[in-house]
Amino acid sequence: MSSPSSMAPSSATTVVIYSGGMDSFTVLHRALREGISVHALSFDYGQRHARELEVASQVCASLGLPHQVVDIRAIHSLIDNSALTDSSQPMPHGDYASDNLRATVVPNRNMILLSLAIAKAVNIGAERVDYGAHGGDHVLYPDCRPEFVEAMNHVAGIANFEPVTLHAPYLTSSKADILHEGLAMGLDYRQTWTCYEGRELACGVCGSCRERLAAFAANGVTDPLAYNTDTAVGLS
Repeated sequence: MSSPSSMAPSSATTVVIYSGGMDSFTVLHRALREGISVHALSFDYGQRHARELEVASQVCASLGLPHQVVDIRAIHSLIDNSALTDSSQPMPHGDYASDNLRATVVPNRNMILLSLAIAKAVNIGAERVDYGAHGGDHVLYPDCRPEFVEAMNHVAGIANFEPVTLHAPYLTSSKADILHEGLAMGLDYRQTWTCYEGRELACGVCGSCRERLAAFAANGVTDPLAYNTDTAVGLS
């Protein structure tokens, strides 16, 4: 994966897999600061927290960025054995750990999304795909681990006549590290959505909310996002 410290040429283009969450929001702005041309790509796969797609669209509109939301709900029955894609399953609460949040694993999700993003990159002549995998996901999600990203980067280089580089700048960073960099860039994290529940207010108790809140606490700042105070804990 290319080094984020090396400035990309002004003619370079990347496809950013942009969910609307904190990590991809920071990845998106990091690419923009490189001076690279950004095409944002989001996916509707029937996730319960589809509100993240609304947030992603609003951000891209405000930035004037090309943004495509791809409807892949036709594959929902192939990946519906997850609390993120099956609303009848209870959403597990607590910190990220394999014993209590395994139910949130969506089968083969990132391989599917990366394959489509690589196709988009080849189609528009982009040299790179940016992806927000980070170190905090390694304990639970196999498709966010370095060995997966390295293997997919190899595949992206040989799957087409035009090689594409898979760029995961936060692969070994924690969420607190990502937030620290984003705050240094002056980013407004009210423009992100993290909660797995996808309701009007963030729940504050799902694994994703708890990881987000912990990242803000580690940086000594208060999360600007609104939470359901009836359920949320540790808001400061």
